[in-house]
Amino acid sequence: MPAAPSRTLLARGHALHLGPRTLIMGILNVTPDSFSDGGRSAAPDDALANARRLVAEGAEILDVGGESTRPGHTPVAAEDEWARIAPVIPALVAEMGVPVSVDTYKAEVARRALEAGASIVNDVWGFTHDPDMAKVVADYDAAAVVMHNRAEVDESLDIISEMLGFFERVLEIADRAGVKREKLVLDPGIGFGKSFPQNLAAIRRLPELRVLGLPILLGTSRKSLIGKVIQTTPQERVPGTIASNVIAIMDGGVEIIRVHDVAAHVQAARVAEAIRDAS
Repeated sequence: MPAAPSRTLLARGHALHLGPRTLIMGILNVTPDSFSDGGRSAAPDDALANARRLVAEGAEILDVGGESTRPGHTPVAAEDEWARIAPVIPALVAEMGVPVSVDTYKAEVARRALEAGASIVNDVWGFTHDPDMAKVVADYDAAAVVMHNRAEVDESLDIISEMLGFFERVLEIADRAGVKREKLVLDPGIGFGKSFPQNLAAIRRLPELRVLGLPILLGTSRKSLIGKVIQTTPQERVPGTIASNVIAIMDGGVEIIRVHDVAAHVQAARVAEAIRDAS
């Protein structure tokens, strides 16, 4: 599949050029219970050091999360979530020179993060969990990643039809709140409310989401999907993550990939794009 058409995502003073070159979003979890690194960036100084490394390796967006949302996670109160990311976001905004995304489904946390200088809200419930989230995004003229999610797995569903219906509802919510469509990015939500076959189908059939006319972000980094294909720990899943993202770049023209391992993915993405776009 050819590259997606070029477009610009405006995120509070940052212009992200989407299209032929896939952007790399680096993951910065400031949580003590991150499934992938066990709290490696929980302390503010460690978070900043890891952010510097991610940007040096080629991350063009930093996605900061104060609550683990892995399956079976323990929910965190908004005040506790904010306390984890409050020391980090202003420092990232001041130093890193790339847009900062806040990974939260709580409107109050998003509001505080945007007030502190964040540019993007990455909502794992796609405006459907907190009724105030879309308005916060609109009020701050932020960009947003809206992810497909389900409270329960239903293996009988055609997952692409389910996602299309979900995203249509999300777009209605966004429109009512005043969020401009060109501010939105879709995330199929790999590992969230889907069976193993549905996760595989969601990646394989990404081009079918193009009917909505919006850019796509894919997040498969170190997830259990890979461990179900071949038994591995999260830290051992880098090759599988690269494989899933290369397929998404080649077949789906995905505009953004969200990853822990930035340097490896910069190289993989550039090679995949060069092959895809060769005449």
